[in-house]
Amino acid sequence: MRLDVTDLRAFYATPLGVTTHRIVARPLHGFLGSVSGLRVLGLGYAVPYLSPVHCIAERTLAFMPATQGVVNWPGAGRSCSALADPTMMPLPDAAIDRVILVHALEAVESPTELLREVWRTLTPGGRMILVVPNRRGVWARRDATPFGHGQPYSRSQLSRLMRDTLFSPEDWAETLYMPPLRSRVMLQTAAAWERVGTGLSLPFAGLHVVHATKQLYRPITVQQVHRARRLAPARVLVPAPAPG
Repeated sequence: MRLDVTDLRAFYATPLGVTTHRIVARPLHGFLGSVSGLRVLGLGYAVPYLSPVHCIAERTLAFMPATQGVVNWPGAGRSCSALADPTMMPLPDAAIDRVILVHALEAVESPTELLREVWRTLTPGGRMILVVPNRRGVWARRDATPFGHGQPYSRSQLSRLMRDTLFSPEDWAETLYMPPLRSRVMLQTAAAWERVGTGLSLPFAGLHVVHATKQLYRPITVQQVHRARRLAPARVLVPAPAPG
């Protein structure tokens, strides 16, 4: 089942969605850093996390896949959102400095094609912030939230995928330790869940948040060349002839 943009927008309007946004935004914006004078692209349904960026960046775009649908964003002023195929984006090469992917990688049929397209549109040294459901987490097993749909990933699977698409992970965070429940007690204790889960490095976090850099060249394995040793001719002592 594919999520519609209406479902995504409705989730982030709920108390659970507001809490989720607050928790996920902390590592995401920490990895993103300053975007002053940069061009930023949000891919998937990243608009809840783009509002602070839009005020500072030189240009902010929000591309949403056709299978999901699109909403107008921001609410005031010129629209920065568009419907686009995430594997064939209408952007020239090296046009974007930062790409934020939320509700994107787990929803596409070909994750490799998606990341290769992100690589194409990033400037040399450009960075990607990737938010993906954790395969070992509880959130990936409950379809009551958007993170329970699509393909979740383990850390090793994500590492392999980024290596194959020429991305180098720089920072890695696990977040969303609270269970995906809408009870008031659970929402009030969300910060405590995060402190305990992060402090103990517990394995059941709901999401991976990865900060990766675009590689310019594919690493290659260098094999040691064994050179044949050049042998010097042996010297043979010849006795001098006896005096006649």
